[in-house]
Amino acid sequence: MMMNLFSVFDPSSSVFMLSLNWISLGVGMMVIPIMFWLFPSRILVLGFMMFDFLKKELKVLLGVSYISGVSLIFVSMFLMILLNNVLGLMPYVFTSTSHLLVTLSLAFPLWISFLIFGWLNKMMMMFAHCVPLGTPWALMSFMVCIETVSNFIRPLTLSVRLSANMIAGHLLLSLVGMQGSVFGMIMFLLLFIGQTMLMLLESAVAIIQSYVFVVLGSLYLGEVY
Repeated sequence: MMMNLFSVFDPSSSVFMLSLNWISLGVGMMVIPIMFWLFPSRILVLGFMMFDFLKKELKVLLGVSYISGVSLIFVSMFLMILLNNVLGLMPYVFTSTSHLLVTLSLAFPLWISFLIFGWLNKMMMMFAHCVPLGTPWALMSFMVCIETVSNFIRPLTLSVRLSANMIAGHLLLSLVGMQGSVFGMIMFLLLFIGQTMLMLLESAVAIIQSYVFVVLGSLYLGEVY
């Protein structure tokens, strides 16, 4: 019995006294390798289409600073986040991307690596980013403080955006689903239709949030390269 609504996001909860929540992070490793397929499967074709789409998007976002091979990093991160977001929609599967520990583990190393690369290789450009073009002399010191703070909270905002969106959708699904035993048959059918629409919306959010995480990460890279 769920005593607290937020217990569905508690990684210490268990089933039959076994803590199985974090297994969802490694479920993708159990997929049959592509080398065992005699002909390309539909999933493989869909993966190639997704890779080409993201590669074109990254070229547009990075422009002349596009680095060969960087698309593999962002595509791999996109697939990992997407897989965990979709798995979290299944019953009795813990959504690992709704936990701040997981999202920070993805956002912080990405941000700190870009920051170190920028300060070691293009220090003057990093200083120039602290003062936007056209800033009056009287506001330069104030703008440096604002840009510095906004730069340091980037990994936090990137991780909170992903986890908060996943938590909000799952909470809404839990709240609507717990009302099924209260209403009659007609209201139950309406509730079922509404729950189905919410599930479709949450599936779209799972894809969009994976894409937003990757796009923002590529924008951070474009600023320092």
